[in-house]
Amino acid sequence: MKEFVGLEEITKLDFLVMLFAEILGTFLLVLLGCASCISWDMTPPSVLHIAFTFGLAVASLAQVLGPISGCHVNPAVSLGLLVSGNCSFLKTICYAVCQCCGAIAGAVVLKLLLPKPQVALGLGATTLHSEVTDAQGVAVEIIITFLLVLVVHAVTDPKRTDVKGWAPLAIGLTISVAHMAAVRITGSSMNPARSLGPAVVDDKYKHLWVYWVGPLIGGAVAGGVYRMGLKASREDDEGSYDF
Repeated sequence: MKEFVGLEEITKLDFLVMLFAEILGTFLLVLLGCASCISWDMTPPSVLHIAFTFGLAVASLAQVLGPISGCHVNPAVSLGLLVSGNCSFLKTICYAVCQCCGAIAGAVVLKLLLPKPQVALGLGATTLHSEVTDAQGVAVEIIITFLLVLVVHAVTDPKRTDVKGWAPLAIGLTISVAHMAAVRITGSSMNPARSLGPAVVDDKYKHLWVYWVGPLIGGAVAGGVYRMGLKASREDDEGSYDF
């Protein structure tokens, strides 16, 4: 239970560096990713453009911040790792708060960097297609977040040797694939913090709950599925704990 709560872990000085890494990572993700969603000269960006911007941004951040904080940059990822036994409760809460703060800061800086005509068109906030219902939006977000968190578990599993060095690329490509499939449907968030940042700065909260409920459910289910059925087996069960 002590390991699940994680009180000792968050009282260490190194934990502040980890929190800073999560703030910085989510800040850069929202700043760069949402910048790819901006329309210029009334020409909307292509789905491929947005997909690869988000995917490559996460891959780059994972390469730099992965050894420091794990580069979750996503409350749904942190929740999934909590469920699978790879992240303590208090660490998950602290990470989620920092991720949300970083996302809001990223959206603020993006607004300051853009000309007023572009700001008026929006800051890349996620929104449902006009013909997509709330229930459909939640379902899509559950599915794509489930895929993302499942891949995160697979490529960061210390018991697997076949994926060493591939984690950033695999995660980035997963995000790109999900975007190509779902940008037109929900905006392909998979990340409550990513949706929160532009929503707060734009002061537009319609459907925001969809981008919290869907990804959090998807992340939690993926963590449970990986822990119960897909986890690599080996006699030494280091890096995990039982509830």
